[in-house]
Amino acid sequence: MTVSTPPRSLRDAWVALAGLCAVFLFEMLDNSILNVALPTIGRELHASTVTLQWATGAYAVVFGGLMLGFGAIADRFGRRRIMLIGLVLLGVASLATAFVTTAEQLIAVRALMGVAAAMTTPGSAALAFRLFEDDTLRVRAMTLISTVGLIGLAIGPTTGGFVLAIAPWQVLLLVNVPIAAFALIAVGTGIAADEPADLHRDPVDVLGAALGTATIVLALVAPTLFVNEGTGSWAPWAATAAAVAGAILFVLRERTARYPLLDLNLVAQPLVSAGLAYKAAAGLATAGLGYLVTLQLQLDWGWSPALAAIGMLPQVIVLVAGGAFVNPFVQRVGLDRAAWLSAAAVVTGLAIYGLLGSYGYGWVALALVIEAAGMRVVGVVAVVNVLRGLPANRTTIGAALTDTATEVASGIGLAVTGTILAAMFAGTIATSDWTTQQTAQFEDATRISGLVLTVVAAALVGWATLRTRNAAEDQ
Repeated sequence: MTVSTPPRSLRDAWVALAGLCAVFLFEMLDNSILNVALPTIGRELHASTVTLQWATGAYAVVFGGLMLGFGAIADRFGRRRIMLIGLVLLGVASLATAFVTTAEQLIAVRALMGVAAAMTTPGSAALAFRLFEDDTLRVRAMTLISTVGLIGLAIGPTTGGFVLAIAPWQVLLLVNVPIAAFALIAVGTGIAADEPADLHRDPVDVLGAALGTATIVLALVAPTLFVNEGTGSWAPWAATAAAVAGAILFVLRERTARYPLLDLNLVAQPLVSAGLAYKAAAGLATAGLGYLVTLQLQLDWGWSPALAAIGMLPQVIVLVAGGAFVNPFVQRVGLDRAAWLSAAAVVTGLAIYGLLGSYGYGWVALALVIEAAGMRVVGVVAVVNVLRGLPANRTTIGAALTDTATEVASGIGLAVTGTILAAMFAGTIATSDWTTQQTAQFEDATRISGLVLTVVAAALVGWATLRTRNAAEDQ
């Protein structure tokens, strides 16, 4: 039966929430469960290292590049409709995995899954927001959805390893078929079609969509090129320059278009701009911290991959279990204050690591716990604040903006850390038996990377806090 009135509790909307949880589970599970199979895929498909990288990278680049465009389309033609089409595409693309015989075919399948993710993931936040009229229920719903996704992210590698022991690697992607089918039924029956009043009929800004997509794709590709090819190569610098040029052209287009893809006046609203800054700061800090800790545990301290995975458990535990504390915390301090406090916690975790991480695992664990606690809250409240600051007919593109801010900031975080490490570390980093000098170089590079990212992320949090505070005083 289709929901026609706003539910008064999560239980009243359990069918819809189950479907939206399945959508987010697919996004978080998809890459993590496949990574463990890359060596097997490489052997069976005779794929090179670069080809294997694109088997995962194609999904992320297409997903990040198309979110903004599909968010705008969903706000025009229906969020539920676009999500249902995306779920059908996900099921078809996942089924196609059974017929993959070459690495190029796998890359094409992964790109199609990226398209499906771009059509569905922003809609999960927008539809969850639209289900309820009360902000408390909105926070609880998004906390539930994100918790399910984080559980998928946490168990993905372990589950993938067990599956590979008894089944072909294709099964890891075929699992998306039942997930997509379940989500299709639950969303189709549990969520009503969009009201015409909640949509808008402005013509699609095709040029703006093309410029926005190209800019985001280049911004996502450039960090990978910096890490893989180094600062001495022309390719990462060319991609960065093209991304900057694309961003400038996109802004000029949106300022002059009669019907812009993205109304920059709406983005400038305090709740929206601050929420995006909080998400960017969190993405920057989280990506940098995760990358640095992984390298430190395995390369500097010589931990095995299994032991390093155990070393990351404090972060995983807090991310998964912390969902129970999000709503009480937000109820106590309010949405605006919760946003800046949680974003500041993420930055504090990175600062602790940058200053003290080389003095022992205890400091690393403390940094991971504080960062994860902040991330657990800001991941929900920043999105809610962005959607609160937008008109009802722009909520999907708002959700897409928050995801895009996180994706691009994460890429920048990886590029900064990778570039500093490459500049300061003499020799090949992924080798054993470092010299004393190389160990010192690595620790110095880690410290500088952590502190550089801390300063940038702290500046974003400070600006966002002042932005919302000044807006509140003006009201």
